[in-house]
Amino acid sequence: MTSKLVLGAAQLGLDYGINNKRGKPSREESLAILDRAFESGINTFDTAFAYGDAEEIFGEFMESRGVRDKVSIISKLKPHTTEVEEEIEKSLARLGRDYLDGYLLHTPEYIYDDAVWSAMESAKKKGLVRNIGVSIYEEEDALHAVKKRKVDYIQIPYSVFDQRLHKTDFFEIAQKNGVKVFARSAFLQGLIFMKDADVPDYLAEAKEYLREFDVMAKKHCFTRAEAALLFSYKNPDVDYVVFGADNTEQLEENLRIVNASKNFDACMAELRDKFTDIKKSIIMPSLWKNPLKK
Repeated sequence: MTSKLVLGAAQLGLDYGINNKRGKPSREESLAILDRAFESGINTFDTAFAYGDAEEIFGEFMESRGVRDKVSIISKLKPHTTEVEEEIEKSLARLGRDYLDGYLLHTPEYIYDDAVWSAMESAKKKGLVRNIGVSIYEEEDALHAVKKRKVDYIQIPYSVFDQRLHKTDFFEIAQKNGVKVFARSAFLQGLIFMKDADVPDYLAEAKEYLREFDVMAKKHCFTRAEAALLFSYKNPDVDYVVFGADNTEQLEENLRIVNASKNFDACMAELRDKFTDIKKSIIMPSLWKNPLKK
């Protein structure tokens, strides 16, 4: 069963992830990843203007494989731009489609902008997009979106270490209002997999949590990868899990994890109790203080 999985395109268009040692896949590798995902039953894909040439790669995939009408594509508005319809048209041209199945604000603060949101609703009425929403990072933005706007989709950061929204009534409100919740960052851009020696100094505080997570996962006979992905996948409040893959091997491993029938209830309950208050400087990559970055 893979219908809850959404393949994200950040890895296909960018050198993405703190633990990515291979860099951006080649065009051929990207198409092979998409082929395998589609063959496995994944038919929803998440991309964005900000993900390099990912939209063009999806366009090539849909055209060359003849699957344009068999997949759902979600994209996102160019960051810090308010020209909604113009940018949608550009995305459609790159993708070779007449409409998008979903279109999200990629600048969360625009969810408060009446003019921008009105433009999103207008695009939906015109049939350029079928579902509209926002990709958020902070709890208050998520709550505003599901309470004050008629969003169809909302994409949230959610992982073993990032359970902030469980402290709010976000999930209850989203369900009540018929909002589809897409959880991303189950692996925290690869931080979840890192060994102590590989964790950079600016994330030294994460080492203790990684050790504790390792112990708890092994206690229940799960690997880190299994526990991290299943934590999102098995949550009934999450409608879709957005994940990425740098190569087909990673994709196959994620497929294996969700298709396994191992009971995760006890492990999930323990993880939910343990990692409830981790600093934002650890769980939000935008706050990672890397002294080598210019």
